[in-house]
This record gives sequence, structure tokens and C-alpha cells, in this order.
Amino acid sequence: MVETMRWTKGRLDLLDQTLLPEKVVYRPLRTVQEVTDAIRNMLVRGAPAIGVAAAFGMALAARNAVRLAPAAFQRELRKGERLLAGSRPTAVNLFWALARVRRLIEATTARPPREIALMLEVEAVLILEEDIEINRTMGRHGAALIADGDVVLTHCNAGALATAGFGTALGVIRAAWEEGKKISVIADETRPRCQGAKLTAWELSQDGIPVTVIADTAAGHFLRKGVVQKIVVGADRIAANGDVANKIGTYQVAVLAHANRVPFYVAAPVSTFDPELANGDLIPIEERHPSEVTHPGGRRLTPAGVPAFNPAFDVTPARYVSGIITERGVLKPPYRRSIARCLAGGA
Repeated sequence: MVETMRWTKGRLDLLDQTLLPEKVVYRPLRTVQEVTDAIRNMLVRGAPAIGVAAAFGMALAARNAVRLAPAAFQRELRKGERLLAGSRPTAVNLFWALARVRRLIEATTARPPREIALMLEVEAVLILEEDIEINRTMGRHGAALIADGDVVLTHCNAGALATAGFGTALGVIRAAWEEGKKISVIADETRPRCQGAKLTAWELSQDGIPVTVIADTAAGHFLRKGVVQKIVVGADRIAANGDVANKIGTYQVAVLAHANRVPFYVAAPVSTFDPELANGDLIPIEERHPSEVTHPGGRRLTPAGVPAFNPAFDVTPARYVSGIITERGVLKPPYRRSIARCLAGGA
């Protein structure tokens, strides 16, 4: 299984996903600013992975401030939290992880800085380990939805690279494969950054799972031809009513799936739910630099002077979602009720 990040002697070694699949390079990060920049520049991406990286960013903020007086130490932690919170707006797991770390800080304020720093390191490692176990549990629930011989389409990358390990959508595929089901995967290329073509295809090929890349615009063709039996994607934020924010292009895949009667599943941990948002219209959508569209790979594609829009995510209405796969089971419509029950601790 791909190792997205690891904590090594007080530093975070992060797999630089911008270099895949050509190079496998781990970047040593030693400050909260370096972690913030890595998240913003997508060296690490995927909602769960961003949350785990943020927890380690807070551990580094504390580690680098242990010699300060308690009041100054707390100011450095708040500064680090603000930096990380401003890195990317859509993935709610980032804010979930920061809130979890903040609760720990508030509960230990009276302790010496060095002791708090150690506790934050332990908490970050725990968040990483929990994420891997959550993904494996989610995978087992989702594998029950995949039949032997299925061709599964996925959009973007929701695998080990997007998490601490194993993956959400690709975790479902991995679990089905481990059960001995002879499945294969179609990966949308997922422009403009091509995470499907670069990351999903690389990750699955590392595991020996058959995968074929298609242009985003070809998805409807293969759905209409009956080539695809299931669709499984990840999520960056899910509203209280089941509306799902995921990588740009997911919405059109969901609509095409609905039109062709192909089940469309979302795999996401409970930490991806945002019960404070009534519906997907309230989810903040990150707008990235137009150069990702106009200059893919650093080479101009569009005519000079022609502008480009570059939203990183879109929202799929709940009515197009066949089920939401979580570590607590597979949620079904009506989602407002099943999500509330799930967040209360039920399945």
C-alpha cells in the first residue's frame, strides 16, 4: 500500500504527489508553514490526507515553540492553526482535524509547552492510524456493493494517496479485490490536474488492479454502452442533506450515471460530513489559479489573453447519490435522516 506520509524523528515526511507518476519523492517538512504550503500547492491532497497533514502541522508548530514562555507558546499554536485553516477551504476534514487538536490544546493549557507538544505528536499519529483503520472498515462495507466481474468507474483520486492509507473510493475497490472479486477500474483523467490519469492509475497499477484511463468527456459514452456497472467516488465535504462536494467533474458523472441507471456511490469517513451546512449550495468552492487550465504541465494550451475559470470542486445533489459508504455502514436516502442517525453513532 502506498505510504502518503510518515512521522520520522520529529519531522513529517510527505510524498510529493505533484511529481507522480514520474518520481517518488518524500519531502521532509519541519515547520507548520511548510505543511501549509504543501497543502496549498497540493503536494498532499485529498480531504482525509489534508486533515492528517494538518494535525502533524500543529505538532510541528508546537515542537518548534517549546522553548517559549507559555503565553507565547499558545500564540504560536493559534498562529499555526490560522495558517493551516487558510490553506484550502473546501475539504472539511482539515477543519475537523484542527478542531480536534484545538480541543486537546484547550484541555492541556496548564501543562508545560514541552508536554503539550508531545501530546500533539501522539494525537497526530493517532489520527493517522485511525484514518487507515476507518478506510479499511469503509472498504469492507463498500465491497459488498461490488459484484464479481464489475467494471467500476471512479473520478479523481480517492485512494491511499488521498488519505493516510488504503483509501476511500479506492479502498472499496481494494477491499473487493482482496476478497477475490475479478473487477477492473476505469479512471477518468480528471482535468485540469489529471489526478485520475496520474495518481489513480499509478496507485492501482502498483497493486496489480486492472485500470484503464479515459478522457473525462468519454464517461458518458462508456456508461451508455453498458460498460460500467458501478461508480464509486470520494468526497471533500457532505452537507446535512447528502449533497456532496468532490473534485470538479463529479457532478456531470453523477448525472450521466442517473440517466443510464448506473449506481453512483460516494465513499467518505464520518469526518467528511458537515452537519452545520443544510445543503450543498453553502459549501465553499475553492477557485484555483487559471494557469492550471491554460498551462497544463507549464505549457500554454489556450490562446494568449483568453481567460479561464478553474473551480476545484463541484456539488452533486443528493438525489443522484445511490448510497454513501462510511465506516459505520452504507447510508441510504433520505439522507438528512440517515446522516443524522450516523452522526449520532448509529449505522
